[in-house]
Amino acid sequence: MAIDYSVIGSRIKEARIAKNLTQEDLADQIDISVAFLSRVERGNSHINLKRLNQICGLLDVSEGYILNGASNNSKNYLEHEFAELLKKVSPKKQKLIYNVAKAIAETDEEL
Repeated sequence: MAIDYSVIGSRIKEARIAKNLTQEDLADQIDISVAFLSRVERGNSHINLKRLNQICGLLDVSEGYILNGASNNSKNYLEHEFAELLKKVSPKKQKLIYNVAKAIAETDEEL
């Protein structure tokens, strides 16, 4: 299956707009030119994984979503929600959440 860079670009643009960022804002934050970002969003330029990772981090979207449209219907739909939750709690609570999740994950029992 061929990679459709125009779809990838449109998802990046959609996520950027949802975060109320201009092309200039996003380009400045990841040290690329506005012209290059514009070409990426139109699907005329390819983006490397390092830049894709930076963009996804800034836009709070997963690489999976940008690359293949995985959304809340995917197995990893809670990844973003957990990340947002963890940002809002103290390190002590983060450790507690981790320990509880780890204990659940390590049980043989299916829920």
